[in-house]
Amino acid sequence: MSGRQTRRRYLATLGVAGAAALAGCSNDSDNPTPTGGPSIPESVGRWPSFGYDTANTGAAADETGPTANVIVQWGYPTGKQVFSSPAIVDGSLYIGSNDGYVYCLSAVDGTRQWRLQTGGLIRSSPAVSDGTVYVGSFDGYLYALGAGTGEVTWRYEAGASDNPLVDRAPVRASPTVADGTVYVGSDSDRVSAVSTSDGSEQWTTGTDGSVQTTPAVLDGSVYVGDNGGTVTALSATDGSEQWTADVGDDVTGSPAVADGRVYVGTDGGDVVALSTSDGSEAWRYGTDGPVHSSPAVAEGTVYVGSDDSSVTALSASGGAQQWSFETSDTVRSAPSVVDGNVYVGSNDNQLYILSASDGTVQWELSTGGPVASSPAVVDNVIFVSNGDGNVYGMTAP
Repeated sequence: MSGRQTRRRYLATLGVAGAAALAGCSNDSDNPTPTGGPSIPESVGRWPSFGYDTANTGAAADETGPTANVIVQWGYPTGKQVFSSPAIVDGSLYIGSNDGYVYCLSAVDGTRQWRLQTGGLIRSSPAVSDGTVYVGSFDGYLYALGAGTGEVTWRYEAGASDNPLVDRAPVRASPTVADGTVYVGSDSDRVSAVSTSDGSEQWTTGTDGSVQTTPAVLDGSVYVGDNGGTVTALSATDGSEQWTADVGDDVTGSPAVADGRVYVGTDGGDVVALSTSDGSEAWRYGTDGPVHSSPAVAEGTVYVGSDDSSVTALSASGGAQQWSFETSDTVRSAPSVVDGNVYVGSNDNQLYILSASDGTVQWELSTGGPVASSPAVVDNVIFVSNGDGNVYGMTAP
């Protein structure tokens, strides 16, 4: 189906149970507010990092997600806004908040298991691997924390600054973990690779601007976008440059890599596809607003949000629009694609479930605050946060 969809409001107001959850999510309480209804299984599956996999595709082919009658099963209040996206591993949810804490919550009922305070805001999304949580902070450090305890295993100055007046620049980027190495960017205009075992630096490479995005790692290459308008491919082994491409404007959404292409959005409003082999531009699609949303890629289609309030599906091969759905506000949430549906938030406070094939609304749920984080969707459960500081677990009968 081509053309922009008329916005159909299959609005799922939260009802008595969901409203209770939102009412209970005040910042005066450390406890979640359960709502009853369908339970979340203790064996709930894995969504280990932003974008689901190291290529940031945002697509989980073997997972399932709810499509109707979705309600809030539990809600947990952090101290401030949450832009971080949740990671789900071994029945626990990991997320950062603008209050400076990294949180570990029970994915089943939202009970807080631990929290660790850093020296700055946390907009980085945690990546969890082999019992360790990796996350960046505005205090300039990349942290490695024990997944079960929250104890600091090591920390690395990913935001180390060459400016004598600045100790460290923020690490707002989310890390990627692959083959015993953590890759992370920072506002100090660099991307670094450090050992998962002890945080020792393997290499650091300068970029044309701050790296606020999650590196994509695939087949021995690391792909990063920066605020200098450049996408760069680096050797995962030593950080040497393989190619660089000027995409015309800042890249603040993370690159996604699939089938020989790197897909990124720009502040100029474009979605750009580059060849993984040499960085040559394959196609470009223009939206009517900056693209801060990170693209998701599944089965030959690229899904992306824009500040023009749309979610759009594009052909991965040629960039032709397949459909576009209009929300009521900017879309900075990165879509997640699960079981033939697209899960995405909007600054209009809604979480949308759209058909991946034609963009029709399957369900729509108000969260009570703008949704900039990317949903994690596993075992028929949606985990998502919002700009009012709340984290939710949502289910359907």
